Amino acid sequence: MFHGIHAITAQLSPIPNSSGIELLESDNLNIYCFQSVTGLKFIIITDTGFQTHEISCLKLYEIYSDFAMKNPFYQPDMPIRAELFDLNIMKFVKTLNT
Repeated sequence: MFHGIHAITAQLSPIPNSSGIELLESDNLNIYCFQSVTGLKFIIITDTGFQTHEISCLKLYEIYSDFAMKNPFYQPDMPIRAELFDLNIMKFVKTLNT
């Protein structure tokens, strides 16, 4: 669903070459979308007090690049089944929750 909204906002934006919606804020939560150069989207949903959306998505992209894309058994558009990827994501999430 978010992909469709992202694509529509890219077309409706008054800013030329807009990449689409980046942050959707509500009273209870924020939805942040980071789109990589290759077009891969990382979406995080946070409470309204979370302020490091962009930094967090860049770190997620780094983990994805290091532990999924460099894995010779990973196939794009398939679920990521890599223990090191899972471990590093969990480690990162734990740092956010402290």
